Amino acid sequence: MNVTGGLGAGRDDAATLCAISVVAAALANVLHEGVGHAAVALATGTQSGVLSTVAWSSGVDSRLVAAGGTLVNLAAGLVFWWALRRAASTSGASGARRPASVEMRVFLWLSMAFNLFTGTGYFFFSGVTNFGDWAAVIVGLGAYWAWRTGLVLVGAASYYGAILALGAGLVRYVGVGLGGADGGRMRRMTLIPYLTAIVLLTVGGLPNPLGMKLVWESALPSTAGADCGLIWMKYYIPKRTAPDVERELVRRSWGWVGVAAVVAGVFVLVLGRGIGLHR
Repeated sequence: MNVTGGLGAGRDDAATLCAISVVAAALANVLHEGVGHAAVALATGTQSGVLSTVAWSSGVDSRLVAAGGTLVNLAAGLVFWWALRRAASTSGASGARRPASVEMRVFLWLSMAFNLFTGTGYFFFSGVTNFGDWAAVIVGLGAYWAWRTGLVLVGAASYYGAILALGAGLVRYVGVGLGGADGGRMRRMTLIPYLTAIVLLTVGGLPNPLGMKLVWESALPSTAGADCGLIWMKYYIPKRTAPDVERELVRRSWGWVGVAAVVAGVFVLVLGRGIGLHR
């Protein structure tokens, strides 16, 4: 993407951060609902259904379909983790291969964050509330309370692991230092994406064909709840963690802004209204 402009005040550009966050949050949602639920359902025998930003709805689905969204998010999170490490690396003693742009590294890091937080957070959410994908996975199983307790424990442990990995990744591969002048930068780099994702998923859920109830039960918990780790991960980053890349500010990128505008429009106006899919 073409990057232009600069930051006279020495701060990461808010518009570009918002744009990158829109693309990453929409991608995580589509992977969850579109690939994890809809594609798995159609591939395993479901004849048709409706895909929207808040849910996949069909006449008959299986435990595999219910689990698919989370499993795809977790797999995607690991892929983005690998891609982020590759994007931040150099090769050779002279550093012949330069790291990818900081904007691309922020995108990979946020994609990793939104996918891992959704994936690990869903275990905990379903275990505590007895609602959502993993409540559907364990329904009808024996020792039901043991399954719910297991979901809570697995969710808490895996979410904590995601916090540690993401905190280290933000410092090491994006280049946001701990403390000092970068204290405010870390708040900006995490709070802006968090709020952007909440707005996108909420607005994207408003026109859904299944009713407003799912906005409160699905869209908001999956963003405001699951992604809240963004705003407190800084407390769990080991103090000796140091950047592996040079400090580089996110610059104004009209390419990212333009892509985000298109993605947001399709996400809200097309996917938000629901798309009928048939096998």
